[in-house]
Amino acid sequence: MDDLDQSADAIPCADQAAAPLEQISSLLHEAGETRHHVFRIVDGADDDWASWYADWLTNLSELPALLGVKPVRSELTWLLVSLDKEFTATQSGEPWETYYARKILGHFSPQGH
Repeated sequence: MDDLDQSADAIPCADQAAAPLEQISSLLHEAGETRHHVFRIVDGADDDWASWYADWLTNLSELPALLGVKPVRSELTWLLVSLDKEFTATQSGEPWETYYARKILGHFSPQGH
């Protein structure tokens, strides 16, 4: 009976892999909404948006816990700018948050380096 109870509570590997992706995607969405509120007076205009996101994600969110490492802010800033260019060029059709989350997770995973 213990084996059945444990297997019923087990999360399949695909779900385990998807969970951090979805959580990071949600954090990116939250960061976007927060930034929109902060910069509402200038209608969101901010040429240094990536630095703001990187600071918020590394210091005010659960991103370091989800990645298992606290990203260096400048590295995350560089990655966000690169992802913006890549996302704009590829026009993948998926939400930007999901696209960025997958790339961020891959970049900062032990296999990503």
